[in-house]
Amino acid sequence: MRSEGETLKFKNGKFKVMHITDTQESAAVAKDTLKLINAALDAEKPDLVVFTGDQIKGYSVTFLGKNKEEIIKKTIGKIIEPVVKRDIPFAVTFGNHDRQTGISNDRQIKFYEEYSQCVKGANVFGSGTYTVPVEGADGKPAMNIYMVDSGGDAKGGGYEAVTPEQIEWYKSARESLKEQAGKYVPSIVFQHIPVSEYYHVLRRVGKHDKNAVRAFRTHKNEYYVPEEKVMKDKDYFMLEPPSIPDVNTGEFEAMKEKGDVFAIFVGHDHKNSFVGTYDGIDLGYTPSCGFNVYGEGTKRAVRVFEFSEENPADYKTRTLSFRNLIGRKVQTPIKDFLFKYAPTTVDAAIPMIIKAVIAIVGIAAVIALIGFIF
Repeated sequence: MRSEGETLKFKNGKFKVMHITDTQESAAVAKDTLKLINAALDAEKPDLVVFTGDQIKGYSVTFLGKNKEEIIKKTIGKIIEPVVKRDIPFAVTFGNHDRQTGISNDRQIKFYEEYSQCVKGANVFGSGTYTVPVEGADGKPAMNIYMVDSGGDAKGGGYEAVTPEQIEWYKSARESLKEQAGKYVPSIVFQHIPVSEYYHVLRRVGKHDKNAVRAFRTHKNEYYVPEEKVMKDKDYFMLEPPSIPDVNTGEFEAMKEKGDVFAIFVGHDHKNSFVGTYDGIDLGYTPSCGFNVYGEGTKRAVRVFEFSEENPADYKTRTLSFRNLIGRKVQTPIKDFLFKYAPTTVDAAIPMIIKAVIAIVGIAAVIALIGFIF
C-alpha cells in the first residue's frame, strides 16, 4: 500500500498519468463506466490518475433523501474503486455538477481522502486546488501538476471562472516550486472548465460549412471547427462548443508569464477530444468517461500522458476509448443512443425545443386544415 505522504517520483526517467473526467454518475453507477476505467487501467498501468470533476451527477434524484451524504460517499467509492484496488495514487478536483448535491466540495474531498491512495498535494488552496510535484532523480520537483477547481454554475447562467484569488495562489505556488527546484518547474494544469483561450485553437466558419459547431453565450450564433494547423493529434474531434465562462479573469495570461505551464487539459464538454497549441501552451480536451450522462457513444474515453524527466513538456498523449478497449456493445443501447443525441447544454437545448414546438404547431395546423376541408 502507498504510505501516507509518499512522494510521487519519476521511475527510470518516466512518469505516466491517466486523465479521467465526467464520469457524472448517479448512485446506480453504469457498468460500462467501470468497464472502461478497469480496461484502461489494466492496459496502461499509470503512475497517477487525475479526476477532473463531475465525478457525480449532482442533480440526480438518486441522491435525494435523508441519507444523501452516505449515498454520495458510496457512489464515489464505486467510481474510484478500480483505481484503489490497484493501489494507484489519484488526485481529485471538482466540476460544476459535484456540488449540486447540496454537499459541499469541502465535505466531498474528505470522502476521497479516506483512501490512502488519495494524493493530498501541496500548496493547497481550498478543496480542489493544489500542486502535485513529481520528483526527479535529484529529489527536487522535475515536473508539477496543478489541480484547479474551476468553479461551478454562474448566477444568471453560464459558468464561473477561476477567481483572482486562485490566480494569485498559482503565482505564489509557482514561486514556491521554483525555490525548491532552483528554476521554474515545467507544469501541466488539470481542471474542469476550459479557459476562454480555447477559442483561439478553433477557426470560425459559416453556418453551413462542414462540421460547423454552433457556439453560445459570449460566442452566440458563431460557428467553429478545430484549426487544423494547430492541432497536435490526428484523431481529434469537436462535436460541441467550448463552454467557457462569460468572464475571462486572466488565468491563461498568468500561466504563460514565466513559461512554466506547457499544457492545460479539461473535461466539461463531453463530446470533444483534441489538443491544440496557442501562445506556447497546449489546450486539450479529454472526452467524458461516464455512460449515465450524454456522450459520444463508445467514443467515451480516458486520456493517457507519458512524461520524461529530461523534458516533461515534450510529452506524448493519446485517448483510450471504450470502442477500442472493449468494443461497440454497450449494456443499455437505447439509453446510450438517446444520450448520444441529447442536447449538451441548456443553451443548446433551447433551439431544439423551439424547433420541436414549431413542428408540433405545424402538424396541428395541417391536421386542423384537413379536418376543415373534410
